[in-house]
Amino acid sequence: MIGVIDYGMGNLGSVVNALRYLEEDIRLISKHEELDHCHSVIVPGVGAFGDCMSNLKERGFIDLIQQWIDSGKPLMGICLGLQILFSGSEESDGVEGLSIFDGTVKKFEVSSERKVPQIGWNRMQIMNSECPVFEGIENHSYFYLVHSYYVVPNNQNLIAGKTSYGVDYCSCVWKDNVFATQFHPEKSQDVGLKMLKNFATWSAGF
Repeated sequence: MIGVIDYGMGNLGSVVNALRYLEEDIRLISKHEELDHCHSVIVPGVGAFGDCMSNLKERGFIDLIQQWIDSGKPLMGICLGLQILFSGSEESDGVEGLSIFDGTVKKFEVSSERKVPQIGWNRMQIMNSECPVFEGIENHSYFYLVHSYYVVPNNQNLIAGKTSYGVDYCSCVWKDNVFATQFHPEKSQDVGLKMLKNFATWSAGF
């Protein structure tokens, strides 16, 4: 069973609908004990970094997510669910992230020809073809994005995928039991559904 973390903000509906379309067994998680019987979790997110961390703290999810990852169980972050894995964000000065990974989240500084936030379809360049969640996904496939900020990992080996929008930035990370994307697989049609299915298959093997 895949647990989808419900912390009061995020794209829960589209993630849940996509997983149900794939006939995956899922559970919305609003408290710790509901994670019993889940083999993996997904942390979705849409909104501001500071609000997200505040909601996670209020609902007791910060320790839960950190302990889940430390235990070696698989986790997938989507959009803001990727950004909060890092130490902090320019969006919310002074607010600490989960610090699963060293690095920060920066705002796009692009020319007037490009709008911020980036909204729409863009390509992902696969940087680590060994990532099991990329199985059967072609390099430079298009995914759907909505964001003004992007992660900058200190460890370049974390970067599983890159996207270009005035700057080449990290749009996907993978390390051990953690996989996360800046784009929205649940809104990326067939290729996104393939990625979610790959995560479900991969995580079930832990």
